[in-house]
Amino acid sequence: MAMAQNITFIPAVKTVGTQKPAEEKQKVRVAAYCRVSTEFEEQESSYETQVAHYTSYINGNPEWEMVEVYADNGISGTRTAKREAFNRMIADCEAGRIDMIITKSISRFSRNTVDCLKYTRKLKEMNIAVFFEKENINTLDAKGEVLMTIMAALAQQESESLSANVRLGIQFRNQQGKVQVNHNWFLGYTKDENGKLIIVPEEAEVVRRIYREYLEGASFVKIRRGLEADGILNGAKHARWHETNIRQILTNEKYIGDALLQKTYTVSVLDKKRSMNDGAMPKYYVEGCHEAIIDKETFLLVQEELARRSALYKGGKKRMYSSKYALSGNVACGHCGNIYRRVTWYVGDTKPVVWRCVSRLTPGEECVGRSVPEEELHAAIASAVNMTYANRDDIIPVLKENIESVVGCDVDEEIEVIDNMIRKSQMDLLDAGKDEARIQEIGERIVSLRERRQDVLTQAALKKDKIDRIKAMIRFIEEQTGEAEYSDALVRSMIGRVAIHDDRITVEFKSGLAIDVDA
Repeated sequence: MAMAQNITFIPAVKTVGTQKPAEEKQKVRVAAYCRVSTEFEEQESSYETQVAHYTSYINGNPEWEMVEVYADNGISGTRTAKREAFNRMIADCEAGRIDMIITKSISRFSRNTVDCLKYTRKLKEMNIAVFFEKENINTLDAKGEVLMTIMAALAQQESESLSANVRLGIQFRNQQGKVQVNHNWFLGYTKDENGKLIIVPEEAEVVRRIYREYLEGASFVKIRRGLEADGILNGAKHARWHETNIRQILTNEKYIGDALLQKTYTVSVLDKKRSMNDGAMPKYYVEGCHEAIIDKETFLLVQEELARRSALYKGGKKRMYSSKYALSGNVACGHCGNIYRRVTWYVGDTKPVVWRCVSRLTPGEECVGRSVPEEELHAAIASAVNMTYANRDDIIPVLKENIESVVGCDVDEEIEVIDNMIRKSQMDLLDAGKDEARIQEIGERIVSLRERRQDVLTQAALKKDKIDRIKAMIRFIEEQTGEAEYSDALVRSMIGRVAIHDDRITVEFKSGLAIDVDA
């Protein structure tokens, strides 16, 4: 017969948090967490009220010991990464300083279901309870996690619904042309007491300088170095500039008084991730919403020049634009069409400089285009310039005829027709409400009209620029008193393109006039 085992029952001793059983009952170390998500005055008082409430509430329980009221002010509940007080509270829990956390509701703790579950489970593993007053949920209770999961999901839904309402509000403002621009890093502008963009004169001059130098042939690098050398600060008030700063200024439509709205959009309400709007959401282009720094003609010419420099390639191989020399990017091969590059040859003790087709400098590419000594190239350009002076009686009348042919019809009437169509489409957009299909259709129509309008304005700007160049050519010929010598300044102001052939060099002026100089 087996002997009965002697079994002694030992009752469980529940520990709270990191406390150890002790002969004398220890107080529960309680912390509170509160948060307000905005900085409106009415919620500022709520913030102070919460801190006072939890201080009184915890100190009023003789079995509790006050640790701290952890409070985040003006922080969104969808992300914990930027909640400094919240993260510090979790760290104190891990360090064994807290046994229990009290908070108003799940939405105050987190509106992100994933984060809410993550942290409450993490705290539960450390035997630390989280008590949600509004829902009357204690995460250490058996039913606590089930209820908490449901309530956290509802809180997340609330956050997503709020974000959706915010997006609709932004969309409605966009449809009405109400522009909101962050001016903190916006070189050239600030805001007045009414929140309207106004020009900062000294910064506006910097913007104009960038546009002017770029159209004069300067590269991003050269412009950047010049600004840094002169001690000019960028929009972020930093002395160091980047090429991206220059590009952003040259492509920002706000400098002509317009604004393209919704360039980016929020992809996820939880992590606040934003993405470039490449057509996923509608965009809104508002004209004349503030005073312009750059005129539209200059802006459009810069966009054309940006496109031209980006197209400096042959056979799909990109060539970097350089403004180091006046002729850089403007000398082309008469055989393959590729650009010429300045090259120094080392012949004994001499270092002659020649211009050579880049196809002959690139392995795997072939070209028979001849190399041209720099002296010959400069002489050919000077000769072409002097030929215009020698034949001024014949050339000037031709140039004046070219002006008449370029003028053509006035574009104002065409622009007015397009603008009326855009305004009608915008009214249709306001009437569309939440009809996504109709919004999409109207949006595509507006985009098409704006592209048409842009084309008309671009062509008009190019025509005006060509007329200005022809007039400048006429003035140059009329004011010339003798033979001209080659200079980089002359090239930058008068010469558009130079083509190298076997038997000649063709010099094309910015006015459109082309002159052949025998090799």
